[in-house]
Amino acid sequence: KLFFTDYGNAAKVERCDMDGMNRTWIVDSKIEQPTALALDLINKYVYWLDIYLETVEVVDYQGRRRQTITKGRQIRHLCGLAVFENYLYTINTDNLSILQINRYNGTDVQALARLDNAKEIRVYQKRTQAAVRSHACEADPYGMPGGCSHICLLSSSYKARTCRCRTGFILGSDGRSCK
Repeated sequence: KLFFTDYGNAAKVERCDMDGMNRTWIVDSKIEQPTALALDLINKYVYWLDIYLETVEVVDYQGRRRQTITKGRQIRHLCGLAVFENYLYTINTDNLSILQINRYNGTDVQALARLDNAKEIRVYQKRTQAAVRSHACEADPYGMPGGCSHICLLSSSYKARTCRCRTGFILGSDGRSCK
């Protein structure tokens, strides 16, 4: 799945399949300006920052079990969001510090370090990477991903895929080759 935020006419947190199909709103009320998003891949939770409402909130992948992690004026100065183990990590653009927030007790906030001009944060650690099983976009014997001549996108499951073409090409009637 692909998760994303939108704060256009109607602010929301959404998800869809990797090929853009099955677009679903998972949060569409009491949300104004969601600017950063992080996923807990193990427990299937979506965290986001709302800088207008000054909150950090969480829901499950279906949009249920919504909770506010922390709330207050300091949220207005945050950008980027990552989750690892018991903590959320974000950047405070007011003082350029990396913040660690206990995701179960939002009052436990610590500044870890200063970084100049940081706008995003990511955690790279083996335990944050989901195990990869064989999938529909693996290279075929000719080296084509999922048998697609240009682009292979996972669809509704790891067993399904959709072929797409680069700009200037159209998908052939076989659903795999681009012309």
